[in-house]
Amino acid sequence: MIVKATYFQNDSEKPLVYGDVEIDNIKRQRLKGEEVKEGILCEPVMVGFCGTDNELMNMGSQGKLTAKFPPGKNRLINGHEGIVWVPSQNRFAIVLIRGGNSYDPTRYTEDESYFEYGCDQADGLFSDKQYFNPDMLLPIPDGYVKDGKLDLSFAKKMVFPDPFACMLFQLERMEDMGSAHNFRRTMKKYKCSEEQARLIAKDEIFNNTVIFGLGTTGMFIGDLIMRNHKDANVLFVARSPKESNKVSFALKNTKAKYLQNTFDSEEELAKAIVEKLGGRATTFIGVSGSNVEHRIAFEHKVLGCNGLYNSFSLGPKITFDTMPFGFENHLIIASINFRQDHMEEAIKLLAESNYDEIVELIDKDEFIKDPIDAYKNKIYSKNAPMKTAVIWNKQYIDM
Repeated sequence: MIVKATYFQNDSEKPLVYGDVEIDNIKRQRLKGEEVKEGILCEPVMVGFCGTDNELMNMGSQGKLTAKFPPGKNRLINGHEGIVWVPSQNRFAIVLIRGGNSYDPTRYTEDESYFEYGCDQADGLFSDKQYFNPDMLLPIPDGYVKDGKLDLSFAKKMVFPDPFACMLFQLERMEDMGSAHNFRRTMKKYKCSEEQARLIAKDEIFNNTVIFGLGTTGMFIGDLIMRNHKDANVLFVARSPKESNKVSFALKNTKAKYLQNTFDSEEELAKAIVEKLGGRATTFIGVSGSNVEHRIAFEHKVLGCNGLYNSFSLGPKITFDTMPFGFENHLIIASINFRQDHMEEAIKLLAESNYDEIVELIDKDEFIKDPIDAYKNKIYSKNAPMKTAVIWNKQYIDM
């Protein structure tokens, strides 16, 4: 089937193109051991732009996208955040983007494989029509469809289940690691059972939390930590002024602290972080995409003894001095994943949220006229909104 879509290719001049693309109904399985099924034809309705899309475009301009293409193709239709209309089932759905030949896509092993719609070996949502595994079309909550059209504010929120699910997984992972990392010390300190100590350590790992960077992922993980750990002391560190819409919204939603990075040196910044926190960090979450993250945490000793370092940035390299690293008993974790239960919980939480307030729309005609220009000068520009989305099919949106 030939459809109109945006797609990435290996091309130094045109790594992102809008035009005719042939799509195929490739049989896929949601998880290992499940039935391999043909896809169901869907019509994307609202699609969000993710930083990964920008990174994939840059990879295409460098000729590094080959491993990301669907089998037998020399291009990838992008888009992995959004909501679709399923004509054969007369309903809207959220696409669960990750699946494959693995029992748990957050823990796939060397002899297993995975795919991600719009990211890795499977075409995505920036297309007039697309095939998706029927088991990966998640239902939306009741009450957001009227006369066959989707409520606009709800649709805006539904560009976030993917990154929000990622952050639910990050919360789970930090709780698991923090509990396992520190429960023996906690058991001695509180003279309690192992079961009690694990619960205490799971909570205390967030006692002093630094979130370095304030994009949507940073905001979401701050929100989730504060929701689930009432005594957490969370500090966002970023360059934006405190009065900016982005920072104001994040602080309103999370009740966290904020430190604007206006310092001339990393040493001054590190000192200010520790002062603002009231001590060294128990957890340091890097989401800024910069190499400053690891230096602040390790070289400048913002991360305290027995602390957890969670790297959620794509690109930066992490280095550390093995002497203090070993003696201060640091733990480094990194994994960009989620399961279906995370996605389902994300849909529920987002539906009840106000996150539609940070989504701005780009007109589809403006976007498809010159996708590269839209990426560079609007969607990912210095003055870009916190989140940009496009209504791909207006007939399904109640404007």
